[in-house]
Amino acid sequence: MARREIITKLTDKTFLLSTFGLVAILAGVLGVQAFMANRATEYAVVTSSSAAHQMAELVKTGAEAEDDKLTVTLSEATDDTAAQTKVRDGDAVAWLHQGDDGWVLTGKDDVPGDLLTAATTVIRDETLTVNAAAANTSVEDLQRGSEVSTTLLDADADRAGVAKAVGFALAMLFYLASFTFGLALANSVVEEKASRIVEIITTKISVRELLAGKVMGNLALAFAQMALFVGVGLVGLSFTEYDRFLPMISGAVGWFVAFFVVGFGLLACLWAVAGALATRTEDVQSTSTPLTMLTVAVFFAAMLADGVIKVVLSFVPPFSAILMPMRVLEGSAPWWQALVALAILLVTAGLIVRGAARLYQRSLLQTQGRLSLRQAWSTPE
Repeated sequence: MARREIITKLTDKTFLLSTFGLVAILAGVLGVQAFMANRATEYAVVTSSSAAHQMAELVKTGAEAEDDKLTVTLSEATDDTAAQTKVRDGDAVAWLHQGDDGWVLTGKDDVPGDLLTAATTVIRDETLTVNAAAANTSVEDLQRGSEVSTTLLDADADRAGVAKAVGFALAMLFYLASFTFGLALANSVVEEKASRIVEIITTKISVRELLAGKVMGNLALAFAQMALFVGVGLVGLSFTEYDRFLPMISGAVGWFVAFFVVGFGLLACLWAVAGALATRTEDVQSTSTPLTMLTVAVFFAAMLADGVIKVVLSFVPPFSAILMPMRVLEGSAPWWQALVALAILLVTAGLIVRGAARLYQRSLLQTQGRLSLRQAWSTPE
């Protein structure tokens, strides 16, 4: 049965197109990020005097030493008018020249910020050196006491930002897998029930084996799809400026995989029951409404829960399937809390699977109409 479920999905063009379409979108987004992070920038600067050219040489050296992706090319014009013409024609982004009180970078309609920052720093340091020598002192003496340092109240701001983004992505993956595969599972059950095919199948295997095969097949597919998305994401992240966070993310992804398998298995059994309670495809919307609301609640809890509420829900199934890996990723949950939450989720999943198996077994072959949970529970085998 598990093999049948897998083959059915893998021959479904809609499933394949949606999967590889999402992979292409993810790869494209990460590709743009990697391109922007590694893109080299080149600025052409023109001068019109020997003094300006010497200063431009210093700016070039300082800018390229500060940023290895920044290149400054220099050119000399015969006079100020020729230099302005080069800027207007786009042959140079800026003209470096002396003003009445210092140095001036003239651009056509803008001066690039990174070039301006590099030039300001280099020219300031060079001017300080010259003025210090003229005053028979040193730059260090002139700058003593002027240092400005920074401290952060939230020293892990970058980590928190990455954790939030990755946590959102993992929560979205769990939501999409639970909803799309779950709804497909429920529809598959009710279609087999409505066409009476299930009556033929159950002459060969038991109803519990049928349930196990359907859940395992969909779990394998969901896991493979999730692994594909996560793999593409991690590879893409390695080419961005956030590659230093890969060890932290990889560890949290390991916890996410464990929680995903248990949490998805729990919800998949309930989706199968939702299908078994219905007798027509139209009934699935009604029988699956509580499960749909639960899935949405898990997703919004992952997005909105904070503080004590987030800590408490990270131990409550099925919310723990997302919230605990997110807390591990944020660094707010030690490993033993993750183990406790996983153990609670496993025990809960075991109890729910037993209950779901009873409901599934007693409602699957009932075709007289849509069943309530109470009716399915009390129906004799």
